[in-house]
Amino acid sequence: MNCDNHPAKAKVEVMASQEKTQSAATTVASNSRLASLDVLRGLDMFWIVGGGTVAKSAAEASGCSWLQWVPVQMSHVPWDGFHFYDLIFPLFLFMIGVAIPYALGKRLSRGDSLAGIYKHLIIRVVIMIVLGMMVNGSLLTFNPAKFELTYSVLQMLALGYFVAAVLFLNLNLRNQIIATAVMLVGYWVLLAFVPGPGHEIGKFREGCNVGDWVTEWLFGRWRGHQIGWVVGILGHASTAMLGVFAGHLLRSGLGVQQKLARLAWLGAGCLAAGFLWSGWITEWFPDVRLFGCDWSQWPIWFPIIKVRWTSSYALYAGGISYLLLAACYLIVDVWGFRRWTMPFMAIGANSIFAYMAWMLCSSAFRRVSEVFLGGLKPYVGPWHDTILAAGALAVLWTLLGYMYRKGTFVRI
Repeated sequence: MNCDNHPAKAKVEVMASQEKTQSAATTVASNSRLASLDVLRGLDMFWIVGGGTVAKSAAEASGCSWLQWVPVQMSHVPWDGFHFYDLIFPLFLFMIGVAIPYALGKRLSRGDSLAGIYKHLIIRVVIMIVLGMMVNGSLLTFNPAKFELTYSVLQMLALGYFVAAVLFLNLNLRNQIIATAVMLVGYWVLLAFVPGPGHEIGKFREGCNVGDWVTEWLFGRWRGHQIGWVVGILGHASTAMLGVFAGHLLRSGLGVQQKLARLAWLGAGCLAAGFLWSGWITEWFPDVRLFGCDWSQWPIWFPIIKVRWTSSYALYAGGISYLLLAACYLIVDVWGFRRWTMPFMAIGANSIFAYMAWMLCSSAFRRVSEVFLGGLKPYVGPWHDTILAAGALAVLWTLLGYMYRKGTFVRI
């Protein structure tokens, strides 16, 4: 009797194959760089380094009324609310948090001293603040009278990263969770209840909260654009810590299905918490009266306000970030579908370089695009600006692709 095709043997082989696949995926997540993290970072950065401009221009050039939501979503909400473009910054900070358990965990496991780790953290933070001042703080004017220690993307990435790294190095997971909850609730208490000029309990207006007052008091003319960023570090650090929890989960010895399920539950939970805390539900049910007043007037609500990085905003954006990470992890690291990822890997692997190159040199990229594509204007009508925007993005993408293929990665 030939036993090679026996059903029991086939079943054992299938089970062994499944266990091997799950074990391999767990090993990738635990011990090496997550490819999905670079891909998601690249997808996120794509919208900053020209992708958003191309999408907005294309929607406007199309003349289609049903596409006019695109330019709206490619801009920030002035105060309270949430657009697609308001996700880009917190998603990047979330991914910085995801990388913390991998990077610092590796250094701790090989016996690096805390002093050495802190030295590297501080140097990295200082470099990122300086780079941020190049973009937003008038540093490249070389005129001290014009310098501003202002709110910038890189500055807040650096400060949120630093606080999250310190918490990771000094607290166990349980206490990290407690610290994050304290930051989220404490930030709400400070902005909602600390009295001062123009402040009303439960009301959130520019210049009428403790975050704005502290920044103004500390920096005066140096503060630049008022974002209340000093106290707002609590919100940014909370976003980074949400990423740290995802990093803990992905490095754990849990099976792939358990990791994906927990990422999904974390995402749904944060999304729901941010939505409920924002008070949006009162707009859905405006006629509810409890405890003798309209429930929209209760002081418990904390609107989603990106320019003050409110706790509800951190949770809402963090929920979406968990879900996007789960999807990307499943597709790239578990299923191994990577052929489509190279353009985004090229951006994600050199994300800070890509950001600085675009912020400082986008006009140069645009000029190169005009040299090669400007002559198309008589033939493409309203699509000319879209083509030039896509050309500028292609110039940067070509540079990043070359760096990626050559293994050139700019690290801070």
